[in-house]
Amino acid sequence: MTRLHRPLLMLLMALAAPLALALDVGQPAPDVDLPDSAVAQKLSDLRGKVVYVDFWASWCGPCKQSFPWMNEMQRKYGSKGLQIVAINVDAKRADADKFLAQNSTAFALAFDAKGESPRRFGIKGMPTSALIGADGKVLYVHQGFRMEERAELEARLAAAVGTKAN
Repeated sequence: MTRLHRPLLMLLMALAAPLALALDVGQPAPDVDLPDSAVAQKLSDLRGKVVYVDFWASWCGPCKQSFPWMNEMQRKYGSKGLQIVAINVDAKRADADKFLAQNSTAFALAFDAKGESPRRFGIKGMPTSALIGADGKVLYVHQGFRMEERAELEARLAAAVGTKAN
């Protein structure tokens, strides 16, 4: 990106910011498409399950750390009603595929190269996740991923599916 394009991009982002829907705990989660997902076409198709939506990109360092944790959580709580859906926001699918070749997944994936879903969720950084209750309402929003936060995040997942973390 040239120096001339940066100010234009910043202006466009500032103008679009009021259109973004920020996530508020207790509010219904935005219904977004889940392109190329094996579990659902839209987020609302998963109503009745607890859903952990994670927005990620191939260039995101913390995303590499979060994938093994999400694999573990899907295996541990999937039978109790948890569905993890990781939505990739790379502009080029090849970048996501290269990342996935090195980072296995036991959870559902979706691909949003146009960036519609993170805009609807009001995402400001990668990774950002939202825990959505079976009723479709936002239970928790978390930005980033740090190893020392895993126990707290797991406790929230476990509580949402009605069990204790172990």
